[in-house]
Amino acid sequence: MHASGAERPAEQVEEVVADCVTALRAVADRDWEGVRAGRLEWDCRETAVHMASDLLAYAGQLAGRAQDAYIPFEITLDGTDDGLDPADNAGVLQVITTTGALLAATIRTTPRAVRAFHPYPFRHANREGFAAMGVAEVLLHTHDIAEGLGVRYEPPAEPASFVLTRIFPRVRPGPTPWQTLLWATGRGELPGREPVGPWRWSNNPVLRGERLDLEGLTPASAADLGAGGDGGFAWVGSAPAEGTRVGAGMMVKQYEEGEFLPEWTAYVLVRREDDLAVGAMGFHSAPDEDGRVEVGYDLVEDARGHGYATEALRTLSAWALAQDGVRTVTAVIDRDNVASQGVVTRAGFTRVGEDGAKGEYVYEIREVRGAGETGEA
Repeated sequence: MHASGAERPAEQVEEVVADCVTALRAVADRDWEGVRAGRLEWDCRETAVHMASDLLAYAGQLAGRAQDAYIPFEITLDGTDDGLDPADNAGVLQVITTTGALLAATIRTTPRAVRAFHPYPFRHANREGFAAMGVAEVLLHTHDIAEGLGVRYEPPAEPASFVLTRIFPRVRPGPTPWQTLLWATGRGELPGREPVGPWRWSNNPVLRGERLDLEGLTPASAADLGAGGDGGFAWVGSAPAEGTRVGAGMMVKQYEEGEFLPEWTAYVLVRREDDLAVGAMGFHSAPDEDGRVEVGYDLVEDARGHGYATEALRTLSAWALAQDGVRTVTAVIDRDNVASQGVVTRAGFTRVGEDGAKGEYVYEIREVRGAGETGEA
């Protein structure tokens, strides 16, 4: 969604915060302390303070460009340092409004390529990831507080879909985005699915090459690319290659079938010097039972001839071979595609076979074995 840049993610934060405050203002005269928030161990006031704290923490991570840990600060709402009375529930809601505005403003002013520390699972997130995490915190904890106080809360569908398609890539869509999000976070049931126990969300992976960052696609980006959009990237030559769109469509199908694996899908190749995307590269599926995984790629025409595909293939295949259980990375190249044969050869692949009927060569690169290892089963 590059055309809208950071605007829509920031708006999502503002909209769910406004919806939260409207819903909880109706019960602000109730006692929130000592009333358990849904299935949480916290009471409703603690949950509301936690919500505000997370919104501020996410803004701080992005604004401070934190790389290795959370920035060490926190907020307090009790006013005891100044001898003031503790903030009442209306005051807590005012803090949620303020911290939500700070996160939205930070998202709007953070460049697309910036990633800041978040511990799970890849130790970083971009502005859209932090927006999705902020929206998730507000949606879910407003639900928890409302459940604890015995009132109904039903947010619009779009924010829940925003969260699911960015930080819950492994979750197969359900009847509605809100029902699916509640189920995915252990707060509800879905017909035909087992209850969820411990859970975590997942930001997209990024692999770092010499000149390129390989940015894993989210289901949201894949859907936009497959529909003719830019996927949230500015492209050399203004648009991705057709093969990228086809691959993105395959990713959407994987997501809809609950088979989307963030690490084993497509990566957009982004040039660090100018934040322009030059192509895409990725895996056809997760490694098979023999530890084999197949890779495919394409570049936009204006980016060819600069060694980007070779660099990206070295980066991606080295990463794959470092994963547990992966023994071989394979590439299948048309016999007439001499340029692509040169790419895989320069990246360290060896031709190991040929499919004469399809007119294709098979190349592979294998894990490097230590002394004394024979590679035999």
